[in-house]
Amino acid sequence: MNLRYKLFAAFLGLIIIPLFILGMIMFFVTYNSIEKKYSEQSEYSLKAISYNISNVFNEMDNLTDNGIATSVFHMALSADDPTNQDLTDSEQLSLNASQRNFRSLLFNHPSISYAFLYNFNGKGGSEIVSLFSKDNFSTLPYDKFKESEMYRDVLTMNGVPKWLAPHEYPELTGTEPVFTQIRLVKELSFFQNIGILVVQIKNWEFESIFRNLKVGDSTQKVSFMLVNDDGMILFDPDKDLSGQHFQSFTNKEITFKKGFQSFKTQFEGEKSIVSMYHLKDHPWSLVSVTSWDSLSREVTIFARWFVFVIFICFLAALIFNLFFMNRITGEIAVIVRFMRRVEGGDLISRMEEKGNDELTLLAKGYNDLMDKINNLFNRIQLEQRRKNQAEMRVLQAQIKPHFLFNTLESINVLAVQNEGRKVSEMVYRLASILRITIQDRDEITLEEEIKHLRDYLDIQKFRFEDLFDYEIDIPKELHGCGILKLTLQPLVENSIQHGFEGIPYKGKLSIKGFEERGNLILRIEDNGIGMNSSQLSMFQYMVSESADNEDQGHKDEAKRGNRVHLERRGLGVRSVADRIRIEYGFRYGIFICSSQDCGTIIQCVIPIYEQGEDHNAKSIIG
Repeated sequence: MNLRYKLFAAFLGLIIIPLFILGMIMFFVTYNSIEKKYSEQSEYSLKAISYNISNVFNEMDNLTDNGIATSVFHMALSADDPTNQDLTDSEQLSLNASQRNFRSLLFNHPSISYAFLYNFNGKGGSEIVSLFSKDNFSTLPYDKFKESEMYRDVLTMNGVPKWLAPHEYPELTGTEPVFTQIRLVKELSFFQNIGILVVQIKNWEFESIFRNLKVGDSTQKVSFMLVNDDGMILFDPDKDLSGQHFQSFTNKEITFKKGFQSFKTQFEGEKSIVSMYHLKDHPWSLVSVTSWDSLSREVTIFARWFVFVIFICFLAALIFNLFFMNRITGEIAVIVRFMRRVEGGDLISRMEEKGNDELTLLAKGYNDLMDKINNLFNRIQLEQRRKNQAEMRVLQAQIKPHFLFNTLESINVLAVQNEGRKVSEMVYRLASILRITIQDRDEITLEEEIKHLRDYLDIQKFRFEDLFDYEIDIPKELHGCGILKLTLQPLVENSIQHGFEGIPYKGKLSIKGFEERGNLILRIEDNGIGMNSSQLSMFQYMVSESADNEDQGHKDEAKRGNRVHLERRGLGVRSVADRIRIEYGFRYGIFICSSQDCGTIIQCVIPIYEQGEDHNAKSIIG
């Protein structure tokens, strides 16, 4: 497959197809999340509606509570002529003050449609006391009402108002879509049951609550209704479903229970979301039914536009492949041919630069690259030296954490032993050491290195004051010589840690320096436990460049009494040896001479030079 078809396939596989898959995933995720989001919105709306409905009921409860508290209903029931209590009669203006207050309180209330009292005493020959007249409505006789379950419920509630919705008890409330309050009336002096109050309120307040109420966008098709726990639709603002059973409009088995519930189902043959919220103080549920098509309309429109955009992108990819890809792939093929000539060793071939587009820039870049490659061969030697310097910095970095760890461990031991003065002195010495250690310079004077070494030895003396003594004997005329930072301290540290370990006598450490054949010789000698031949061979660290030289070197060293070239006894010795080798060359380094129970001598050989002076091959080892 050539490059053109590869690019076209990559465009389809990496852009068009992933974009299509991403769009489909987003579509289905959004489509499925609509129900959840809308259910949350419906819950808030239904709770708000239930709050408004409860306010209407609470207002009427407070009104009738006031009538009972002021004995207005008691006076109506105990009047000489209880049947003559119709408050619509203009002659009632002549009643006493309490009855006038009762008329003003009850009759003038805008929500009350009809009211009457059942009289338990039956005084005056009537057991029904009509307060408001109502055309085309016959009150349920008291004897029949007394035989009903509703009567026993009212007595059981003991004065707490009970509300009936439309169609729940038409024998008592009639067939109009009104809500009815029924409550027991007591005589306040002796708390005797004297009657039952029945008050009907007009439905216009409930219609105003539902009027123009929509959940979400106004274009959504939403229906609200009030349903009791048996599934009967009690109130429908559209007056189409009132009195019918809710289950008959859906194929899903529905249970009306406490709290909020929402689900997707068929309602009247149309896919819908049904949300229900159960009123807290009444056996009714507010139900909203929303058409699913009206909810998902925007997502469907989005899906259509998305498919259209994907089609346009695919068409643009075809046009781009036909008209532009041929030229691009042709130019790239020319560049490939030149690159193959370079693989064959032709570093002087150059491409023709014509035009002003990116392909021309690519050809120019190829030519510039070949020029840089030719220049690069001339810089190899310089880069190799930089590499050696970088290796030296890495090796030096290995020494710093090694030394800091051991020093901080010593300070920690003294701190545990509550040696405050010693801790202070050791911290002071450590700070002096760090001032040299953290300097960016890799090279310092021998005088600075000696000061650094004294600080280190003083720290060790604080910790092991009876373990060893030391002396430093380096002529002052050598103090100005240059030396790699942290050269002596790791070697001395190795002698202390390994040479004096477990000795029954006091150790002695001697650090000397002198000039020999133009080289600076630094010798560290201890009277520690030393090493045998096998231990020395295990510490061998560097070999010659050829196997023959290596074997011959071992034989020569064995003849000179186990004097090993560039040995190491731990990470510190190895790091110092590596740094010297990288900085000064293979002719310089570290020599170790040791025997069992006779101590160890470590001799460091470097060229003599002033700090900052070029020191490459200034002298040789004799």
